This record gives sequence, structure tokens and C-alpha cells, in this order.
Amino acid sequence: MNLFRQDAVDWLRTLPSESIDLVVTDPPYESLEKHRAVGTTTRLSHSKSSSNNWFRIFPNERFPELVSEIYRVLKNNRHFYLFCDQETMFVIKPIAEAAGFRFWKPLVWDKQAIGMGYHYRARYEFILFFEKGKRKLNDLGMPDVLEEKRVWRGYPTEKPVSLIEKLITQSTQLGETVCDPFFGSGSSLIAATNLDRAALGNDIADDAHDYIDKRQMDKTVSVK
Repeated sequence: MNLFRQDAVDWLRTLPSESIDLVVTDPPYESLEKHRAVGTTTRLSHSKSSSNNWFRIFPNERFPELVSEIYRVLKNNRHFYLFCDQETMFVIKPIAEAAGFRFWKPLVWDKQAIGMGYHYRARYEFILFFEKGKRKLNDLGMPDVLEEKRVWRGYPTEKPVSLIEKLITQSTQLGETVCDPFFGSGSSLIAATNLDRAALGNDIADDAHDYIDKRQMDKTVSVK
């Protein structure tokens, strides 16, 4: 597992073209600020439930340069998964298509528990499924609704490792390289390592690096 601490776009620019087999990422998208402003998320300036500070937002206006770099570093005939909400989905879909990606569909992550809110409280999140070139999924029988329990009291917006393992298993082979420019809790990198894929990750937040260091340490201790 190789970890870096830079601005996501600046870091991607250091990677060789067509060097990555899969990108799975969950940027701290701009619309999260709206939820903070009206108090419909526990992830405020400091999260009491997880004892973590809120991360720096990645603005919508920077998505074109981000997606362009992701397209450049991906090998041909590869996939790109992006976690987001319904508002960000409408922003990034045309940007990714303009960069050259084919948009297949939004996958739905059913968290199996409702979140905060007022109008039809959400129990799902979208995972946008993009393709560069053409690559067949490893299991054509997998549904587009993925059921995995949400993570409680973890890193802000932490994703289940088991959920990301499904995406990695679908879109890569043993030994291929999985990249996450916003690794956050580190779930994508841990999932890749569990599946014997190379893991390459970046996050600008100190808390993210501290958190994944702790997860790796805890895993080492439990093995012993």
C-alpha cells in the first residue's frame, strides 16, 4: 500500500499515463456543505460521533480537471467508480462524458438503515459507474443495488470494506492496481490489499493518514 499526502489533482498529475487499472473514490463533494448548514448530517465541523474533524471540501468547479486526470492515468479498457449524492451525480456525469468516459449507470448502495433528514430520509448512496474503452465485468449476474450495512462511529462518510471489495472484484484481476485520490478512511485501499491488488492512495487530510495508520496497526495486532 503506497500512500501520499497532496492535493488530489496535483497528485494525479505525478502519475504516468495509463498506469492504473481501477479508480474507486469518494471525493468530499460540495453539496455536503448544504447538509452541514441545515444540520442534516452529523458530520459537522467536528464529528462528535466519530471524534474526527470535517474534511476539506472539493469544489464542483474542479471536477473537470480531476476527471481529466483520472481518464489520463487509467489504462484503456478500465473502470472508474465514484461515490456521490444525487445532486453531485448530475454535475459530474456530463463532465466525465466530455472527458471521454462512457457512463453506464448509477449503482445504488443500500445502507440498510436510514440517515438524518426531513423529507424521505435517505438510506442509500449512489456509486457512478464509468468505463474507459470496453471491459467486461467479472460477474454479469450482480445486481445494481448493493446491500451493505453502513459504518457507524467511523471516519466521516466511511464506506464498508466489503462494499468496495465487490467493485474491485468486478473490475480487476489479481495483481492489478487500484487507485483512490481521496482515500479518507482507507476502505478502498484495505479492500484492494485484501484482494491481492496493488493499492495506491492519496489524501490531503492528516486525519485520513492517522486513521488508516490506526486501521493497519489494529489489523496487524489482531493477526498476531
